[in-house]
Amino acid sequence: MKSARAASAGLYIHVPFCTSVCPYCDFAVTIAGEERRAAWAEGVVREAAMYSEYGLVFDTVYLGGGTPSAIKPVRLAHILSGIRGRLEVDADAEIFVEANPEDVSRESVAAWRDLGVGFISLGVQSFDDRELRFLGRAHSAAEAQAAVETLLAGGFDTVSVDLIYGLAGQTAEQWRLQLERAAALGVDHLSCYQLTYHRGTVFGRRLDRGQLAELAEPEQAEMFFLTHRVLADAGFEAYEVSNFAAAPEHRSRHNQKYWNHTPYLGVGPSAHSFAKGRRWWNRRKLRLWQSAVDSERPPIGGEEELSPEQSALEALMLGLRTTDGVDLREIGDNYGIDLHADNAETIDRFCRSGHLRVEEGHLRPTLAGLAIADTLARSFVL
Repeated sequence: MKSARAASAGLYIHVPFCTSVCPYCDFAVTIAGEERRAAWAEGVVREAAMYSEYGLVFDTVYLGGGTPSAIKPVRLAHILSGIRGRLEVDADAEIFVEANPEDVSRESVAAWRDLGVGFISLGVQSFDDRELRFLGRAHSAAEAQAAVETLLAGGFDTVSVDLIYGLAGQTAEQWRLQLERAAALGVDHLSCYQLTYHRGTVFGRRLDRGQLAELAEPEQAEMFFLTHRVLADAGFEAYEVSNFAAAPEHRSRHNQKYWNHTPYLGVGPSAHSFAKGRRWWNRRKLRLWQSAVDSERPPIGGEEELSPEQSALEALMLGLRTTDGVDLREIGDNYGIDLHADNAETIDRFCRSGHLRVEEGHLRPTLAGLAIADTLARSFVL
């Protein structure tokens, strides 16, 4: 049985504002002034109040976006105070903030620390100026490094850096140098994502017109395995497909809730929520979301009830993306499914092929298994 602490929910607050929209970005973001930002901040608190009777207790609060670091700290303080007055948030809840290098200064760091921020994730994306221009980022490589150093001196519990690989023309050697540079800075956590070309984005349209080309699958695989090898050599533990921690205490406690099927509540445009087998998501457009909360209506854009089989499949898919893997007894207790007995032949086949292993009551992917986690999950019968 999970402890009360482990069962505590996570709260996600979507900040939909950016100073500019990156060509690869598929998130719900907009460029707007102070008036709309002020209305959004009030709306987030009103939306949170709609869930005060759900009985959820939160031990993590994650400000994502968008660009949370572009919001004035006094406004963030107002939001956090308002939410604490309406939801049950632990006094020592861990607060996460996403930031961009151009927003980092000694003054902003001090303000974030005053807010109680413990985990800060910096959207560096690259330490190469040519790649940064390609990605449409507003900072230089030198500014990114300076921002990391300022954060490391700021007293945060965990400083994380986001990087993107698989850019057009990027070689494995160039990516290796990026990883080594990031690790050498002494950060506590790294998130490394392969560039994805989403429909409707600038990059997606360029791809459709033949102006960009995705890396071939063999090159994608090479960079994936290179990422894990280089960071393992640098002392980072891979605990999820794209996430690496310098020590267990630097894992993202909030993100692990998504992967562990722990309840979470999302407020703000496009935010997703999950509790008691039900998933719902908010309206994506800021105007539509704002109109709903201003009318005291939940700004829900859609929802679904998950059957036990659907919930089990989702838990399997999420679990196989982590190095902790899937707790076989927990799958049985939660969903009434004997995963091991029902899929003995499949499990044996993937164990013999070097993609899975069964140990300590868990079904765990190897590194080769992490590389094809979704394929593994789809091979099971539930």
